Amino acid sequence: MGKNVLLIEDEPNIIEAIRFILSRDGWNVKTHSDGANAIEAVRAKQPDIVILDVMLPGKSGFDILRELRADPAHAALPILMLTARGQQKDRDMAQAAGVSVFMTKPFSNTEMLNAVNALMSAPPVSGADNE
Repeated sequence: MGKNVLLIEDEPNIIEAIRFILSRDGWNVKTHSDGANAIEAVRAKQPDIVILDVMLPGKSGFDILRELRADPAHAALPILMLTARGQQKDRDMAQAAGVSVFMTKPFSNTEMLNAVNALMSAPPVSGADNE
């Protein structure tokens, strides 16, 4: 299994921080910064994990998450959602849409690395492997 992450984030400082943290651990980090065509980026890059910001230009992370979960090809894709808004309603919306992990900004290097590594070793989202 590969170690490919697609980071969908529009804040350059966050992009560089996550790229640094994960690259040091052997992850191949691809980035995309526009919500409007994020689904196409996921299809083209075929990542093992997606790290998805909530507030993106063009389309919200919640909408992207719902679209990915509705697509059988990506229904089980591990998705870590990032947000600067850590209110319970945001967490509840992400859970209802099928997020794998919900993390608030700011986060620690260890917290990010542990979450991504845990997603790689976690079993697929239930119902996704019922063929």
